Amino acid sequence: MQGVPLSFDNSADTAEFRCPAHRPGVELYRAHIVRHAFEPHVHESFGLGAIESGVERFRYRGAEHLAPPDSLILMNPDELHTGCAETDGGWRYRMVYIDQAAVAEIVGESGWWFGDAVHADAAAARHIMALLDALWQVREPLAFDSLLFGLLKEFRRHARVPRVAHAEALSRFEPVIDYLRAHLAERVTLNQLAIVAGLSPFHFLRQFQARHHATPQQMLMAFRLSAAKRLLATGTAPAQVAAATGLADQAHLTRAFARRYGTTPARYQRALQQ
Repeated sequence: MQGVPLSFDNSADTAEFRCPAHRPGVELYRAHIVRHAFEPHVHESFGLGAIESGVERFRYRGAEHLAPPDSLILMNPDELHTGCAETDGGWRYRMVYIDQAAVAEIVGESGWWFGDAVHADAAAARHIMALLDALWQVREPLAFDSLLFGLLKEFRRHARVPRVAHAEALSRFEPVIDYLRAHLAERVTLNQLAIVAGLSPFHFLRQFQARHHATPQQMLMAFRLSAAKRLLATGTAPAQVAAATGLADQAHLTRAFARRYGTTPARYQRALQQ
C-alpha cells in the first residue's frame, strides 16, 4: 500500500499490508504511527514483530505496556489490545500475523504461547526486522517460505511449548466466545450470553470482564472487525462485509475498521491486490 490511508488524520501515519498468495494464514504489516490510536481489537493469529524506532504504548491482558526501540512484540491470538504512540515522533514497527495452524505446519510443533507481550533483545529485534524486510521484498515462493521458517525459529526461543495448563481452552467462557463468533450479525443480549455461560447476567458480565479484560460487547466488536478483515481479503464488497458482520452499514464498517487497523476497507483490499 502506497501513500497515507484516508483514515489517518496525520500525514506522518502510514500502514502497509502484504499477504503472499501461496501461503495462506500469513500477513505482513509495517507502519509508522504518530497520531492514530488503535481502538481495542483482536487478531485471530499470532502478532509477532519488532519496534524499529519510537515507543508504543498498548493495553494487553488488562495491563499497560511500553515497547521501546529494538524490542520484540509477542502477541497471542484473540487477545484484545490497543496501540498508540508514547513518543512525539510516533513509532515504527514491522509485524507478521500468522495463524496458529500455519505456525504448527511450518515449525512442526503445536501449542506455541507467549507469556510476555514485550521482550527487550536488541540483537534479536534487529535480526527479525531484517528478516521481515526481506520477506517484503522477496517474490519467489520458495525463498519466502525459507525466510518465514527462519523468522519463526527466531521467535521459537520465546514461546512456551506446550502452552502451560490449557486453562483458557477449558474455561467456562469458551462456549461464550464460540457463541459470539457464530452470531456476529445478530443483536446478542447479555441474557443470552449468561445462559450460555450458566451464570446470572451481571455475574457473568463481571466474571467475563475479569477474565478477558474487556466487556462482551468489546469482544463482539473485535470479532466482527476481525471477521470483516478476513472477508475483505477474499474480495467481498465492503457493503456485503458490513451486513455479514453485524455492522450498521458500510460507513460504520469504514469508521470501525480504520480505528482498529489504521486503514480503510477499500485501501486494505487494494493493498492485498498489489
